Amino acid sequence: MSEMTLAQAVTSGLDVMLEKDENTMIFGEDVGKNGGVFRITDGLQAKYGTDRVFDTPLAESGILAMSIGLADQGMRPLPEIQFSSFILQGMDAVVAHIARYRFRYAGKRHLPLTIRTPFGGGVHTPELHSDSYEGLFAQIPGLRVVIPSSAYDAKGLLISSIESNDPVVFLEHLKLYRTVKGEVPEDYYTVDLDKAAVRREGTDVTIIGYGLMVIEAEKAAEELAKDGISAEVIDLRTVAPIDFETLVASVNKTHRVVVAQEAQNIAGVGGYVASELGKRCFMQLDAPIARVSGPDTTYPFGAAESVWLPNAKDIYAAAKSAYEF
Repeated sequence: MSEMTLAQAVTSGLDVMLEKDENTMIFGEDVGKNGGVFRITDGLQAKYGTDRVFDTPLAESGILAMSIGLADQGMRPLPEIQFSSFILQGMDAVVAHIARYRFRYAGKRHLPLTIRTPFGGGVHTPELHSDSYEGLFAQIPGLRVVIPSSAYDAKGLLISSIESNDPVVFLEHLKLYRTVKGEVPEDYYTVDLDKAAVRREGTDVTIIGYGLMVIEAEKAAEELAKDGISAEVIDLRTVAPIDFETLVASVNKTHRVVVAQEAQNIAGVGGYVASELGKRCFMQLDAPIARVSGPDTTYPFGAAESVWLPNAKDIYAAAKSAYEF
């Protein structure tokens, strides 16, 4: 075991899979000698060669379209898109081909590829670099969308994603890259896909989040405990599909729910989670389901993002209101 940042854990996962499976390959903008804009692939080209870790032109449509052909021919491509918003340049490949592939062939063929890309705010990026489009990807049938919030999960979920025969969009939160650390095995291991994690046990209110909001939810839970309110914190980990079994079990215990997301209220996956829990747990709820999110505006420029982004105080207020309802 070694202490790693979330970024280092992702690198370790890529390293493990490049060594384990000769059909894996990494490509994208500046991922080779430079090691990517966040140095996630640093050193991998030197270790595995330019045939398996290589740079592409600045053309997301080409990167994603090439992934289709490689996966179709037995490879397990691991394209890196520098920022999740840039996937919009290749959405035809994602929506019309990658997501539909298994359906198109009636389940007789599969398309094993993992699209890695950072997302999220809090680090003062330029415009179009911090948007949270996980809700958009989650609404495309045929895609699995995975978002780790811990270093341990980042490596284990990435390895599971790469080994999956389904296409995966693997989203890595920018602010968590080097602010989250934890003990991570240096060798191969996996974390189950499509399974939420209970990060903190509680009895009075369930707080559901993913990505950065898991960290903020844990902070809020600490403050709620000082008020005698026991909050259970659940990390979705995979936002498509969602592990409602774990969520329902928690809500049936606490009878109150807060759903937190960084994305705008109209976006993300919070609305879907709230709707389903309202249907599945209606008779168990003692308060309306509360939602915490960014406002329904375009993501702001860096100078204003601290005001725009939801945080632990917002989650605390929503949870306390639900408890006192």
